[in-house]
Amino acid sequence: MISHMSAHPARSLSRVLEDLGPTLLDLLYGGTEGTFEIGGVGIHDPHDEQHYPPHAIVLGAGVRGAEGIAEVLFGLRSHGAAALVVRGPVEDAARLERAVAETGVALLTLTRGASWAQLAAMLRTLLSEGDVGEAGEHTLGGVPSGDLFALANAIGTLLDAPVTIEDRRSRILAFSGGQDEADDVRVESILARQVPERYLRLHEEHGVFRELYRSEGLVHVPAPALADEVALPRVAVAVRAGDEVLGSVWAALRQPLTREREAAFLEAAKLAALHMLRFRAGTDAEYRLRADLVATALEGGAGAIAALGRLGLADGPTLVMAMGLPPGEGTDHAHITAEHQRLAAALAVHLSAVQPRSAVALLGDVAYALFPVAGDSADVRERAVRVASNFLERTGDRAGAVIGIGSVALEPAALARSRANADRTLRVLFSGQSPQRVAATADVYVDALMLEMRDLAISNRDELYGPLARLTAYDAKHNARLVETLSAWLDAFGDVIAASAGVFVHPNTFRYRIRRVAEVGRIDLQDPSARFAAMLQLRLMAMDGGGTRAEGTGHTTPTARRGRLVPPP
Repeated sequence: MISHMSAHPARSLSRVLEDLGPTLLDLLYGGTEGTFEIGGVGIHDPHDEQHYPPHAIVLGAGVRGAEGIAEVLFGLRSHGAAALVVRGPVEDAARLERAVAETGVALLTLTRGASWAQLAAMLRTLLSEGDVGEAGEHTLGGVPSGDLFALANAIGTLLDAPVTIEDRRSRILAFSGGQDEADDVRVESILARQVPERYLRLHEEHGVFRELYRSEGLVHVPAPALADEVALPRVAVAVRAGDEVLGSVWAALRQPLTREREAAFLEAAKLAALHMLRFRAGTDAEYRLRADLVATALEGGAGAIAALGRLGLADGPTLVMAMGLPPGEGTDHAHITAEHQRLAAALAVHLSAVQPRSAVALLGDVAYALFPVAGDSADVRERAVRVASNFLERTGDRAGAVIGIGSVALEPAALARSRANADRTLRVLFSGQSPQRVAATADVYVDALMLEMRDLAISNRDELYGPLARLTAYDAKHNARLVETLSAWLDAFGDVIAASAGVFVHPNTFRYRIRRVAEVGRIDLQDPSARFAAMLQLRLMAMDGGGTRAEGTGHTTPTARRGRLVPPP
């Protein structure tokens, strides 16, 4: 039975370095003996107001040179940060060693080849920053219950080999120290949190996974031969809970295991099952709790303040982001749900790196994010749009996700309105009224009003009245294109030359048609109120496919269906 436990407290800086270094991090200067708990991860942005959790690990992406690093270190002292991570190599060591000594902020370097996104995601996983429940004191086999990193370190100690714990899809859930003693393939897997696809294919071809998931014992995998890459042999064991395969544990070997270590590895796999079940149960419970807290906060009622307090969001303004996927025709519902969950999890990681106090939960088919901001201003809303746009750029446009950003809630009671505005914005983006993938409420306010007016017209089963009704009836009988003419004239602000070019007719022909519009429709085109009424009706007629494209032109002509202002629901 495993009895090894880390000597360092969970969520401490020393524990972070034990688990992630030197695969991802190296300590350059500073002490790790402090017993304080790391509060989360922050991103240094010199162009934005900084908000960090207590004793944060701050990622200094883009911070260069001894002068710049020292300046950031002194700035972080007032925030009570635990450490600053910069990209190595670092020059002027003496200057920085003094700065670290004066500020008490440790200086770490990001390992060559690792990305900031990888580090942020791994730190968030290790620190369990989203945990809103109570920490437990339970242990399994001397290892804190559900702590897969501690388990990986314990197994690695037993085997004297670097170890990874993987799920059924070969994603890295946790890893032991000493990964730099393995091979480049293992390091690549750690950085990507996923075994490379080329090796997965090789294992499939040689039946490694088939043997692994059928066997009750160890599976020895010879060093794979792939191009010029050099890799160590592996030994793996499946992790089972009854008939269910939860994943596997893999060790990279420089020398064969002794009989005693093989027996210990098999015993460790049984214990790993308990930890993986506890980890999964804890993750599921945390997700459900977080979703409940976010939902309660979004309702804006009496419980909102308590929910925001448990989420750590009760002390400042917040806005709501709403992310959704367009409905896919013929797409399997289970696939859509999985895609929603994947994107919601990715959004949580992205926002936590930008603003650690963010909270994300998937409610129905919409992922809602509570995003802390510094007041209510145009700059604040623009920053939220930039953050959301950056996320969609990273995820690509394959899923077609869009994000609506609500108004700023200066107090908990205003969160319900922020959510409503985010939902309104999301609807505009789905409707095709806006070409954007991310928008704030202020950007699409008029489009949102138009959609709501359309809803009202459908509810009332409104029919066309006045000039538009007469013009539509005349066009249906004579194919005169008077509605198209009026629409083009209004769009061009009465400029006949521009309007006629838009519908590809001679200006004199267009002048004749616009006179017929006034005569047939009995509309005074010099009257601003009449023009506004016509423009409003035309806009409603053109929404949701209510318009047809005139043959040979690029102009969309609104049409009415069975005399209705909008098509029936």
